[in-house]
Formats: sequence, structure tokens, C-alpha cells
Amino acid sequence: MPILCAEQAVFPEYLLDEPWQESLGRSWVVIWTKSRQEKALARELMSWEVPFFFPTVPKENYIRGKVVHSHLPLFPGYLFVCGTDDERVTSLKTNRVVRVLPVIDQEQLRLDLVQIRDLIASGAPLTIEQRMGPGRRVRVRSGPLAGLEGTVVCRRGECRIIVAVNFLQQGASVAIEDFMLEPND
Repeated sequence: MPILCAEQAVFPEYLLDEPWQESLGRSWVVIWTKSRQEKALARELMSWEVPFFFPTVPKENYIRGKVVHSHLPLFPGYLFVCGTDDERVTSLKTNRVVRVLPVIDQEQLRLDLVQIRDLIASGAPLTIEQRMGPGRRVRVRSGPLAGLEGTVVCRRGECRIIVAVNFLQQGASVAIEDFMLEPND
């Protein structure tokens, strides 16, 4: 039984599909929210029709012996907003924002977010990864994750690919067989 149904992760649906925002005076920023305020801010942004990306992943918890399904932010405390200066000021008025982080490389952030969206959509179990270290860049050449680019790490004898949002130095990883990978140098 879910506590709450999943929040809308992308508003509008076509936000990450192409770099349309620059022609409308919009640019990407990362909003660092107060503790546990991400979902409430996403709801308010959607009511004001401000474009945003808020990746969440499903999680099962056991509370008093019952299975409870919830959707947790993939990057706790962060929301990706593609808005005008006025829309950023409006988000600050909610009293849910700690800081607005400007993004230098707009297109790279958009491409990173597209990959995170595709990784979540694959339905594979994800592990949240923090502080990416240097590693081999690869591309998945076959399987349901074909086309994703990331960094390979090996943990406890298991090969994983990390898909990162470089701006935050965080990402998510998924277990993958090494024969599905090719170098991306």
C-alpha cells in the first residue's frame, strides 16, 4: 500500500527531450531545498507551471510488519529547474529553498538528466552513488540500457555502471554485465 502516489518527475513531459529552453529565456539551475521540502516545492512549481525535473525512485519499507511503498528523491535536497529569472525568484518566495546553484554547462546538465531519466525508466534496481571518482568511461552497447554512458566500478565482485549528474557529483548505479559495455574514450 503506497503512502502517497508518485510525484510527477518531469514537468512538462518534453522538458528533457531537446534544448528548447534557451530560445524562451530559460536556463537550468539546481535548487537546494530545505530538508524534506523537495516534493512540496515540486508541487508548487507545477501549480505555477515552472518547468522542473525531480527524479524519484520507488522504495519498499517495512513498517510494523507491513510493506509500504514510497517514492524517494534520487538526489535528496535537490530539484532541477529550467526557468526564467522571475520564476527563480518565485521559487525563493516559497521559503523552501536554501540556495539556487547556477549551472555553467547547460547542455551537459540536460544530457546528464536525460540519462538519469532513462536509467529510472529502465526499472532496474538503483543504488545512489555519491562523489564520483576517476574511472573508465563506457557506453552500454546492448540490453535495455543500450546507449547509456557512465563510469564502471566494481564492488563486492559485482560490476556496476554509474550514471552521474556531474554538476552535483552524485549519480546512480545499476548492476550490469561487462560484456554489455564498450569503451567510450
